[in-house]
Amino acid sequence: MIIQIIFESALLLFFYMSSCFLVAHIKKDNSIVDIAWGFGFMLIAWFSLFRTHIFLARHILITVLITLWAFRLSGYLLIRNWGKKEDIRYSNMKKNWGSLTPIYSFFIVFMLQGVLILIIGYPILVINSSSNAGLTLFDYIGTALWIVGFLFETIGDWQLFIFLKNPANRGKIMTQGLWRYTRHPNYFGETVIWWGVWLIALTVPYGLSAIISPITITYLLLYVSGVPLAERYLQQLEGFDSYQSQTSIFIPWFVKKES
Repeated sequence: MIIQIIFESALLLFFYMSSCFLVAHIKKDNSIVDIAWGFGFMLIAWFSLFRTHIFLARHILITVLITLWAFRLSGYLLIRNWGKKEDIRYSNMKKNWGSLTPIYSFFIVFMLQGVLILIIGYPILVINSSSNAGLTLFDYIGTALWIVGFLFETIGDWQLFIFLKNPANRGKIMTQGLWRYTRHPNYFGETVIWWGVWLIALTVPYGLSAIISPITITYLLLYVSGVPLAERYLQQLEGFDSYQSQTSIFIPWFVKKES
């Protein structure tokens, strides 16, 4: 069953990301892929739930958690990006790609995101394709961890959103709230969420193999698209050296005193 669910989910994601690509191509804005990201996970969660016709507590739990996360993340990005130009990351990509932009956009931006959704969302498919009934200690610990991550991500994004809305803060670094204890509370929260999801998956067959999900998202955020890009931006702002010396880069920790 799990192999069939993975194959069908992959096919569904192909059509979903292809549709998003068409919209982005028409609007000339590849930033749409960021909004599509969260909803892609929600899509395979609900698909796998109804595809298997097994509505146990764990299936409902993971589907609800993923839906809350997806609406929060994609909704936030939609509000933040509304009325703005294409993200500079994608604009720079287009400059380098030239006339091959549509082809590269389709495969490198949209299809790659679809593959990553399938890999990171693998524990969702594992959980929803299982028939193990009853919640275990792993389910409760995983859910508690998910809540911690969700709060970090949500509160961190909200605090930053309010900070950036104030014109007086333009060019300044956010050093208050959760940002006082970690330079990237939103990315930290994101990784914690997926480690929580994996713990829930440990209660079902193939759950151990689902560790590929939190490992992948943690690696991406720490070394590829999350922290490195954000750090390069922060380095251009006044006061970064002081902020860097006092505040943990990722895992929240006590503020260090300036030497």
